[in-house]
Amino acid sequence: MIDTPRLRLRAWREADKADFAAVVNTPAMMRHFGGVKPRTDIDPLIDQQIASQTADGCSMWAVTLHDGTLAGICGVRWQRLYRGLPVFGELEIGWRVGERWWGQGIAREAAAASIDWAWANSDAPRVAAWTSAGNTRSWGLMKRLGMHRLPALDFRHPKVAAGDPDGAMIVYAIDRPA
Repeated sequence: MIDTPRLRLRAWREADKADFAAVVNTPAMMRHFGGVKPRTDIDPLIDQQIASQTADGCSMWAVTLHDGTLAGICGVRWQRLYRGLPVFGELEIGWRVGERWWGQGIAREAAAASIDWAWANSDAPRVAAWTSAGNTRSWGLMKRLGMHRLPALDFRHPKVAAGDPDGAMIVYAIDRPA
């Protein structure tokens, strides 16, 4: 689907679920997502991406190295999960790259390719991303991608317990180039 110098971003397959769980469902990876989860909570994430790809032609795609090794997830999708939140309807970018590849620029490479895809294949005026304020790696990447903070869109994640600091979402966006 999308090739970069080191990566391929592609649609998910049912057979990817076990590898995805192994890559992302670790204590370090799930630190800002409520901790390690049972597979029954992880597999629906891939089901959502498959449904998004079918409905909209985009999703947060499987990120593989050119040898086929699954390294994580990155891409864009239309945010339709949480009606009533300020980010509802935004073209959302997101990523999770396995800790084995942290510090190697994999997330940035995949995210930049996803943003380029969004400009070429959508009419979205911007691409937005959100994370908890404590997830400095994530919002740091947002800044390195040229995204700017949109505090008016910050929100409380409805699936995170009240009082949990990881539920306070901060929002960044990058505007469509002129």
